Amino acid sequence: MTLNISRTDDIETCRRLRRIVFIHEQGVSEADELDDKDAEAIHLLASVDGIPIGSARLVVTGTTGKIGRVCVLRAARGQGIGKALIEVAVAQFCAMPGVTRVMLGSQTHAIGFYEKLGFVVTGDQYDDAGIPHRDMVLEL
Repeated sequence: MTLNISRTDDIETCRRLRRIVFIHEQGVSEADELDDKDAEAIHLLASVDGIPIGSARLVVTGTTGKIGRVCVLRAARGQGIGKALIEVAVAQFCAMPGVTRVMLGSQTHAIGFYEKLGFVVTGDQYDDAGIPHRDMVLEL
């Protein structure tokens, strides 16, 4: 297995992966999944042996980098791909002058996963597309 994670301009492939995970698997509405941030974002695409299996979206606002729309296809989960996506995302933000922290909105069931990567829960639980979330922060 050869894992490759890199920046991509292939937003359609990222959207296709997100549609499978968020809309079909998790029941998120298309209106909640699609927004106007794709055009301004940096997109990461994870592929195994050339086959797209995951993605993440990075947006910078001021001194904060936000990781969002992180997804890995069900068949590829449990192999460290999500962890690798987050590590590459954090490295991207570390290379950006002026970015001092990374933030993400974690589904509550995934909080432990992000805590192992150094993120800390902040704020109260909230609903995002019908799924309970908590914001998490990593100071750089």
